[in-house]
Amino acid sequence: MDMSIAALSVDMHLAQTQQNFGVAVLKMAMSDSAEQMEEVLQEIGSLDPNLGNNIDITA
Repeated sequence: MDMSIAALSVDMHLAQTQQNFGVAVLKMAMSDSAEQMEEVLQEIGSLDPNLGNNIDITA
């Protein structure tokens, strides 16, 4: 297995590119999740605070 310096360099750059792509995709997913969580929290905050406090158990 005699690899040249050029081949090793290409392999290292390919691995770095793949890692950078994976990190970028993960950052996008985390950003989307954070935005969705903010939207959910805003919706919850806009609910009536008295909603669900009283339950009618007579039938």
